[in-house]
Amino acid sequence: MDARTRIDHDPQHRALRGLAQRLAELPPNARPDEQLQVIVDLARELTGAAYGALAVTDEADRTQGFLTSGLTPEQLRRLRTPPQGHGPLEALREDGRPVRYDNVQDHDRAFGFPPKHPEMRALMGVALWANGAVRGSLYVANREDGEPFDDNNERLLTTLAGHARLVIENDWY
Repeated sequence: MDARTRIDHDPQHRALRGLAQRLAELPPNARPDEQLQVIVDLARELTGAAYGALAVTDEADRTQGFLTSGLTPEQLRRLRTPPQGHGPLEALREDGRPVRYDNVQDHDRAFGFPPKHPEMRALMGVALWANGAVRGSLYVANREDGEPFDDNNERLLTTLAGHARLVIENDWY
């Protein structure tokens, strides 16, 4: 594999290249939620996930902003309230370390999903840090190829979460 091919396959490079391309398409005065939507869309697309979500939380861990990718308008209408960080993602918000489940339904914390939440099997999430504290999460679910999420997917998500941190610190709070 030559150097160019290695770079093109590097998850951090793919994430940063995707961010640069997509953010350049936004107007210069794009709102924070527009910038964060780019991040969650890229997370879903680059990991091959069916669904993606990004939650921004306040100091008390209450969801203040919630963006999704891959949900139909009907699924969004049926999802009356965003997840509140209980269940499988609670550990992520408690210690800030990435979480990865091959089948989240088998996990002992597989509860707390809002009514009519899309069914999730494979789940991977990373914390969104801002001002030294966990202030949300970025997560993807159900790889389209049926494979579990891997280390490259985690590196990609972590890279995108780094940019989300900047948006949250500079423009959200």
